[in-house]
Formats: sequence, structure tokens, C-alpha cells
Amino acid sequence: MSDPLSRVFAALADPTRRDMVARLTVADATVGELAEPYDVSVQAVSKHVKVLEEAGLVSRSREAQRRPVHLEAEVFDLMTKWIERYRRQADERYQRLDAVLARMQEDEPGAAGSREGAAS
Repeated sequence: MSDPLSRVFAALADPTRRDMVARLTVADATVGELAEPYDVSVQAVSKHVKVLEEAGLVSRSREAQRRPVHLEAEVFDLMTKWIERYRRQADERYQRLDAVLARMQEDEPGAAGSREGAAS
């Protein structure tokens, strides 16, 4: 997968990786710290981190003996722009549909105008 957006969505398809990303929004963490709540090995979590790293979602640095995993927020801008484009298009379609339905109701025989006359 060479498309960056595809790599990001593929990486986030796994619920464990999504949870790790959510936890990294609070603070950087080491692989060992990320592994704590899961019933899997540190090696398995390290593989998850590698997938997130290859997708550009996280990076690792060195602080003395620690190797914290850091969330790369810029990648979320790419995802947000992609999602927002399609959300806007869907919203525009719904607005056009609402306008058509409103015109249809206005043109309906027995619409609100004729009901008012019948009530008097």
C-alpha cells in the first residue's frame, strides 16, 4: 500500500491500534506502558506500534533509557480533510433532497393552504 491515506486507515482498522492511538492523545508512552492493559506480549504490542509508525501515525524518540512513542497529529489532518470532503458532499445531497421534498409537499393537493380553508 503506497497511498498514505490507505496505510492510515488500514492501521486504524485494528481496535487495539485505535485504542493505543486514543491513549497516546493523552501522553507519550513506551511500548511497555502501551502493553500494560492488554493480554498480549510486549512483542505483539511492538508490532502494532510498528504498523502505526509505518502509517505515519506515531514516531519514536529516545529520552535517556526510555523510547517513548509519540502521536503524530498531522496525519489526522490528512484523514480529516478526506472525511470532510465527503461529509460536505453528502450534506449537499441531503439539502437538495430536502428542497425537493419541500417542493413536493407544497405542490400536494390538500396541502396546508387548503386545510386552512376547510377548517373555517
